[in-house]
Amino acid sequence: MSKKSNSILFILGATAFNILVTLLCIGLLLAVYGYLIMPLLPAESAAWGIPVVFILSIVLSFIIYRAVIKIFTKKVDVEKNFDPLFGRKQPPKKDKE
Repeated sequence: MSKKSNSILFILGATAFNILVTLLCIGLLLAVYGYLIMPLLPAESAAWGIPVVFILSIVLSFIIYRAVIKIFTKKVDVEKNFDPLFGRKQPPKKDKE
């Protein structure tokens, strides 16, 4: 496989992973909110939990995604296996002597 196809497959896989992690975070936080927190809140303020759960799940999934990508880049040589999709890498600058 070429570097471009590796890059496209990586982007598709990383996007699918990020969506899956976000959905799992939403489900987990909704369950925690519904079973543990909502019964303790008054009825007037219980509706504020859904937007908070949504925002927290996005933040949590972003943190998880960044951690997984950091581990991935340590294990895989990105320069060797992937090519930028937009633009070209600039050649190293030569020192003038």
